[in-house]
Amino acid sequence: MRSLRFISAEVLVSHPKMVQENLNNIAYNLYPLLFKVSYLLEQADVIRALLSHWPLEEFRLAQLLRPNTDHPEDLRDRACKTCLEACIQGIADHVLKSGSNRLRVADFTGIQDVQVQQCPCGRALGRWGRTKVLARTCCQLHGQPWTAGHPIEVFADLFVTEGNFDMVVQALKPSGLAPLQVCCPSLRADSLSAGQLLQVLGLAGPGNLRKLEVVHNVRLHAGHVQQLLAQVGFPQLTSLTLPTKAFDAPPTCAPNPEGEDLLLTSIAWELSQMNQLTELSVAFSTLTGKIQTLLSPLKTPLRVLDLANCALNHEDISFLADCNHTAHLEVLDLSGHNLVHLYPSTFFRLLSQAAKTLRVLTLEECNITDSHVNMMILGLSPCSQLQQFKFLGNPLSGSALRHLFAALCELPSLRHIEFPVPKDCYPEGAIYPQDELSVSKFDQQKYDMIAEDLRAVLLRANREDIQASTPLFGSFDPDIHETSNELGSFLLQAFKTALENFSRALEQME
Repeated sequence: MRSLRFISAEVLVSHPKMVQENLNNIAYNLYPLLFKVSYLLEQADVIRALLSHWPLEEFRLAQLLRPNTDHPEDLRDRACKTCLEACIQGIADHVLKSGSNRLRVADFTGIQDVQVQQCPCGRALGRWGRTKVLARTCCQLHGQPWTAGHPIEVFADLFVTEGNFDMVVQALKPSGLAPLQVCCPSLRADSLSAGQLLQVLGLAGPGNLRKLEVVHNVRLHAGHVQQLLAQVGFPQLTSLTLPTKAFDAPPTCAPNPEGEDLLLTSIAWELSQMNQLTELSVAFSTLTGKIQTLLSPLKTPLRVLDLANCALNHEDISFLADCNHTAHLEVLDLSGHNLVHLYPSTFFRLLSQAAKTLRVLTLEECNITDSHVNMMILGLSPCSQLQQFKFLGNPLSGSALRHLFAALCELPSLRHIEFPVPKDCYPEGAIYPQDELSVSKFDQQKYDMIAEDLRAVLLRANREDIQASTPLFGSFDPDIHETSNELGSFLLQAFKTALENFSRALEQME
């Protein structure tokens, strides 16, 4: 329920001109209240005016938008383009305004990017867009005189690609003293060369970086990763994501006659120096028989581990089942491995070790069939903390799914299930894992009937709190959605380059 203060503030903010004309007469402790009201009502002019006159030393966006006694609604999932642009413009106005400037910290972290925006305009400004707007604003301010006695530290989660790279570099490396100093606790990089990645990391202040995501179209091999970790250094890093094939040997690297992977050993040692590292994602890297080498040197137990499609063998799964990380895991992704068929006892020992802490489990395209469902039920039953279970791409029938759903209803914390299209809905003899074309060719009417049956299973168990869905091509990723056009252009250019190289090779052969 909204407080009387909040209702009164809504009335005031609905008259933007009145607010702007009387900002100097408003008590300092009312600014946070007026800001949240303005954000809720999407009053961009008021937001910009409030920020330009902000009388407090700190402006922390997520803290201002969270539920409070005046207004219980959480607005942190509103990445509203209109409001966020107004915020950044207001900060720029603040440093250019003469007079007393108390603001020292502007924190734009903590905003949640979601698929459907609830703000009136319905337009989102994602992480890449926020990075671009902030970088552009910094560049515009570099050449202007500013009267504030001190710069403002602006904390932001940056997302850098080829499309905004030059602007971000300019913002992070001003030619002189800058009114806005960008601080980067989190960085995501895509569609960059290894050299560009090293450059932007050096400027972003790796000593304070807490989260680093290097994804998709950053072409790294093990030599690059070793150089990155050894030369840059990340003493505060808690979360690291590396792109596809990041542990492949460099093209010029000769194999070790003794079979030891010296680069991987060096990478593991560098990771072991990161005493705060608790999240590691190395999906789509070939790590057959190498998991012990990679993970055993780490001094801090991992809470998040993504080993999807890493071609793990029994030795790797055995190590995971018995290592000290497993009892602390909260998020685990082992997609793309034939676990239940090839290593059932070892895999279920792993689940048993993780049962007390595991919150999110992803087992997509693991060839889990109807004959494995009873084993899966036994393996999952101790996982009382499990909140999300994702198992898309497995060849399970409707009857097997109903049996599994009935058992999943017994998990008290479970809230989210991602289940595959039942194999009954595909033509007989469908091959798994399926490609993108095949996965979308199913009997929609039959699927709807089975999905309705599964919802009925949940309702009969009084588990309306569980959301079950089948996102055919994976869950919504706001970062990929926002940069899909640039990503497509990058892939086309890469394909063109590959064809040109292939053509030249053929000509040389002739």
